[in-house]
Amino acid sequence: MAKNFNSVSFTILVLVFVMASTGILKTKALPGVECPVGSGCLLPSTRVFSQECGPAPFTGTDLDCCACCTATYGSPPVCFAVVEGTDLHCHCYQKKP
Repeated sequence: MAKNFNSVSFTILVLVFVMASTGILKTKALPGVECPVGSGCLLPSTRVFSQECGPAPFTGTDLDCCACCTATYGSPPVCFAVVEGTDLHCHCYQKKP
């Protein structure tokens, strides 16, 4: 049984190492911003993707993305904004109906 335990431990260790080295575990420090704050869209289950805003790649911050979304589409319907994806797009979200 000790051999099986060591094999499983080694396999899990290799899997975690591969995930860490490929960037699968990387997350952004800021998960986006509510536009305006207190609009009720902080949880992912309360919002749905609406539109993209600004140039791609979007070189600004999540706050810049929020300003772009509210200036372009208004608030409401925009209630959340975040720069996301490997190609850095500014995504605007609205409340789920």
